Amino acid sequence: MSEKSEKHDERLSVLKTYKLFVGGTFPRSESGRVYEVTDSQGRWLANAPLASRKDARDAVVAARKAFGGWSGATAYNRGQILYRIAEMLEGRRDQFGHEVARAEGLSRAKATAAVEAAIDRWVWYAGWTDKIAQVAGGGNPVAGPFFNVSSPEPTGVVAVLAPQESSFLGLVSVIAPVIATGNTAVVVASETSPLPALSLGEVLATSDLPGGVVNILSGRTAEIAAPLAAHQDVNAIDLTGAGEALAKELEIAAADNLKRVLRPQPVDWAADPGTGRLLAFLETKTVWHPMGL
Repeated sequence: MSEKSEKHDERLSVLKTYKLFVGGTFPRSESGRVYEVTDSQGRWLANAPLASRKDARDAVVAARKAFGGWSGATAYNRGQILYRIAEMLEGRRDQFGHEVARAEGLSRAKATAAVEAAIDRWVWYAGWTDKIAQVAGGGNPVAGPFFNVSSPEPTGVVAVLAPQESSFLGLVSVIAPVIATGNTAVVVASETSPLPALSLGEVLATSDLPGGVVNILSGRTAEIAAPLAAHQDVNAIDLTGAGEALAKELEIAAADNLKRVLRPQPVDWAADPGTGRLLAFLETKTVWHPMGL
């Protein structure tokens, strides 16, 4: 064997260090904790950050800071940015196909199909950004010399518990509609399969999305979700990734500041998503204006 071959055989792979995605940066958990992530066969894949309550609070601060600029951007501009995310993912299909296959125990073909569906989902919501106002708003007939117009506005900072079983297509399906309508998000990734979500943060960081619009945490769902549900600066919460008992606890905590709550329900992530999630985190503003006579 040649000296060159011997050196090649001795090389050690560079293992990936997964980090949180908060405020457009990649911090480790402030607690310094990690937990082992394994595949469907119990084989070790990586150590993921074990986010703390402090990380959750930091993510809310980042989301609130980003809300004014993101909600104030034009719907067309938001659509451009969501489409850019799809472009970036298209160039990394192989990477995400590999991660999803390991995370969910799928064949490579099924994992690739899930990734392609997730890319298409970004494009779907990119197209809706400047159209949802026509669905959720409009002119209202009134008895008097007034124009009466209703228009949708984003709710604010939304905590999103990503689905546990669909680590990428389901993840995208709960994030995209939240930000498409001008909200900002604090996302708790699948507890058992967080790696595709953490890798998505790398794409978001390089896709023109302002820092803080999407913040991604990994760790114990119940531990991270509890402070988010009770947080006074979180305006809404999507409980998709919570079990029945946890969802009930979080819904009670969310009532303290009248958060909007999207309850968990069975979802076929591969089906047509419709407009339900786009409308879930919108408020309706109604304006009266006197009519010139």
